[in-house]
Amino acid sequence: MIKNRSTWLLLTPGIVLFLALLVSPIANILDESFRLFEPGRIGAAKDAPYTLFNYIELIDPAYFFYLYETFRFGIICSLIGLIIAFPIAYTIARQKSPLFRKLAIGFLIGMMFLNTLVRVYAMQLTFGPTGYAKFITGIFDISPNGRTYTEIVVMLGLLHYLIPISALTLIGTIQNINPRLTEAAQVLGSSRLKSHLTITVPLCVPGLLSAFLISFTLCLSAFVVPMVLGKGKVLFISNLIYARFSEIANYPSGSAVAIIMLVVSLLTIFIITSFVSSRWSTK
Repeated sequence: MIKNRSTWLLLTPGIVLFLALLVSPIANILDESFRLFEPGRIGAAKDAPYTLFNYIELIDPAYFFYLYETFRFGIICSLIGLIIAFPIAYTIARQKSPLFRKLAIGFLIGMMFLNTLVRVYAMQLTFGPTGYAKFITGIFDISPNGRTYTEIVVMLGLLHYLIPISALTLIGTIQNINPRLTEAAQVLGSSRLKSHLTITVPLCVPGLLSAFLISFTLCLSAFVVPMVLGKGKVLFISNLIYARFSEIANYPSGSAVAIIMLVVSLLTIFIITSFVSSRWSTK
């Protein structure tokens, strides 16, 4: 009895903060999403009637475009980030020098905590008209003001912080894998590449899934990168929510978009996790 009481005393601060900082705001957003908005007001009145109009209007194809753009960039950038981060994490995890590992991990952590605005405007200067824009567009024969180039710059902006966080997530997973497994496969005649693809990668599936979901979640919630680097051509659902709340003060519509985005994101993450876990557990 005393042990249970002590456990609840330790959990109480976390539960209170969870309810105050997460559950309560989401409940408020959910309630606001069903309120009727009157043009000219800031948000909905306290006694505004409930309606489904804010959700019905989301059937318009224009809203689907925002969702499509957000999820397309999220999936593509998360996968690219994993492909680039995996060899980086493997190199760091298998380094014998403790000093090198500490310096490399410190560099990745420093990349993560770099200010978002500094990161984004640095990318804008680097790949803008005064940077490498002419060189890159000349090679690929695309316009620096075209949508294709803008999408590339947005992806680079997202990968700038997805790669470090993916690498840091994978380092611990790779360190827990016995390197003698791949060495044994190579002794038995398997090539180095094949041994990593058939042994190292499958054993890293939990870490790869975690890194992908973290990157995917960060992409879905990205706001500054598409707003600054997208130049109005690439807009995520977060930019639409911001416009609804700040530009036209239509809190009910913005709340409805936020709730739909939350539900779709959770469903997508659940489906991906279930699929990968089922495939991995059967092997």
